[in-house]
Amino acid sequence: MISTLPSLPDESSDPLADHQYYFSRELSWLEFNDRVLEEALDDRNALLERLKFIAIYGTNLDEFFMIRVAAIKQQIDAGVLKPSDDGLSPAEHLAAVSSRLRGSLQKQMRLLGGDLFPALASKGLSVRRVDELDAQTRVDVERYFDERVFPVLTPLAVDSGHPFPYISNLSLSLAVELEEVTAEGVELHFARVKIPPTLPRFVPVATAAGHGQTFVVLEDLIAHHLGSLFPGLQVRDSYLFRVTRDADIEVQEDEADDLLRAIESELQKRRFGEPVRLEIERGMPEYLQDFLLKSLDLAESDCYEVDGLMGTSDLWSLVNLPGYDGLRDKPFTPSIPKRLLGVTNIFSAIREGDILLHHPYESFDPVVQFVAEAARDERVLAIKMTLYRTSGNNSPIVRALLEAAENEKQVAVIMELKARFDEENNIEWAKRLERAGVHVVYGFPGLKVHAKLIMVVREDDDGLRRYLHFGTGNYNEKSARLYTDVSLFTARPELGDDAAQLFNALTGFSRVSDYEALHVAPVTLRRELITLIERETEHAKAGRPRGIKAKLNAVTDGEVIRALYRASQAGVQIDLLVRGMCSLRPGLPGVSETIRVRSIVGRFLEHSRVFAFENGGKREIFIGSADWMGRNLDRRVELCVPVLDTFVADGLYRRILGTLFSDNMKSRELRSDGSYIRKAPGEGERKSDAQAAFLRHYAT
Repeated sequence: MISTLPSLPDESSDPLADHQYYFSRELSWLEFNDRVLEEALDDRNALLERLKFIAIYGTNLDEFFMIRVAAIKQQIDAGVLKPSDDGLSPAEHLAAVSSRLRGSLQKQMRLLGGDLFPALASKGLSVRRVDELDAQTRVDVERYFDERVFPVLTPLAVDSGHPFPYISNLSLSLAVELEEVTAEGVELHFARVKIPPTLPRFVPVATAAGHGQTFVVLEDLIAHHLGSLFPGLQVRDSYLFRVTRDADIEVQEDEADDLLRAIESELQKRRFGEPVRLEIERGMPEYLQDFLLKSLDLAESDCYEVDGLMGTSDLWSLVNLPGYDGLRDKPFTPSIPKRLLGVTNIFSAIREGDILLHHPYESFDPVVQFVAEAARDERVLAIKMTLYRTSGNNSPIVRALLEAAENEKQVAVIMELKARFDEENNIEWAKRLERAGVHVVYGFPGLKVHAKLIMVVREDDDGLRRYLHFGTGNYNEKSARLYTDVSLFTARPELGDDAAQLFNALTGFSRVSDYEALHVAPVTLRRELITLIERETEHAKAGRPRGIKAKLNAVTDGEVIRALYRASQAGVQIDLLVRGMCSLRPGLPGVSETIRVRSIVGRFLEHSRVFAFENGGKREIFIGSADWMGRNLDRRVELCVPVLDTFVADGLYRRILGTLFSDNMKSRELRSDGSYIRKAPGEGERKSDAQAAFLRHYAT
């Protein structure tokens, strides 16, 4: 059992807790998503890669509303008035998000409709309206509608006898205005037609020209044929709309006798969450907009007008179309480290010394090989691992665990059922693993197990040895080709002892209050992180070498930020590479003058967490699963792992961190006003795109 640290002391008297020193995490997140949008605007990127960034932008925004905005609304409903570190109350946050977002959405639509779609059409990939098609193509499209679409549609009347229908999360609908001529005159009716999610959103059509591929969007096809759904009535007009709902899962784990069944039950409720956003087609009449808002119990500030394609997350189907390789980034093949080339026994290679992998530039295959070999090796007695996200129905990691159980190895898996939006997948794997005889632990009460760790216990010639894999990313071979992460193979006894203690804490009643080498949240990581920062502060005061370099996804924890401010006041140079949210305000005179914050958004999602502390000239390097956020330090099981091999640590610091911090092509720097400025090579300075440099380096 994991025992947690006492609650934090009150920092209200600390002058560094002043609201002026912190950015809103919500507005900082919107700044991050704008950096994603910048990549779609950048015409140096291939066309389908730019379209991909539009899809990512939309997907990100959907999740932001389903989770973050939903949480803010819950706080408002609960009467929470206390401001966050930045001084904004929940209601002020909601208003700021609504105001800040609208300009970005307009920019997204102008880019998509005025730039990307025309450019793609010039390359043979067109998205057109039905009324733009030639006569013969329209006949073919009408046949498709009659045969494939019409049978699926269910128009729903809305009047005194037909209550407003339930609108499911992220579904597209047409609000249809209808006229009926009666003896008393013309009556106006309203109906809703759901766009079927079971049909392709982009419908392929064959045009007379016959060049490339042409698509029409499903909602336009349906809107064009609405008359067939309402015989005897006149379709006056129709308007597209989309509803986003609260999709967070809340499980009272202390009251749930069976966590798996409790999560399954909550998943059934997810699509019935409270509405948090209404998107409407531009031009929708005000009375209709008001009707929808009232029916959904939303405020006017929750309504977003879209002048173009709604639901841009669906663009992935176009992004992944085969046959347009010239419109994408050049493909690459991840390399295998020289020490692992041709290796048939990975355990002997790890015994020779620690091995660091840099994904996606280096292959994830050795991680799969590690588990697969362990499953078959007669000397392996036990395999223990944490699983947060896997790769769907055909995960090679989970298949290897099933094989290990069949081979009568002792296999224990801590399966995090609460991994957001992967709950269903993890539940299915958990059931299969249990049926195979694997000891499955369903997460941990009150905590998410986010640590990435595999431990293999093997009977070597000189006795039992623990072989370990630590990662900054998930055990998912698909995302390992899209996310940048680092992972470490080691057989160091001190790390093995701590790993065994951690697994005992997760699967049993062991109450571990300290670890020798690993830093574990929520037990020791917060305390140790603050200690490491304060140690650099003391080195600065004593005139010794000092400095902090850290790469991570988010920095929002107030206590950590105040420790960094104190270090900066003492003269510690602090360089942070923060992909997403950053509540720390750099460059403030007398507070954070020596802190620089950068962000890289590029071809791959920057996901790795690496931390370097100069330590008076005895530099220490760590990798980990945790960002510097309250949730990671206090409400998750996380790992921060020291890189003890000096050769590996030096390569990680110089080659990986050094290259990342020298990027002046995809890097943006955070200014003290909360905006980001894109880095550019100075006069006489070499261009440096870190991700491109890594691709070249690992290809040689």
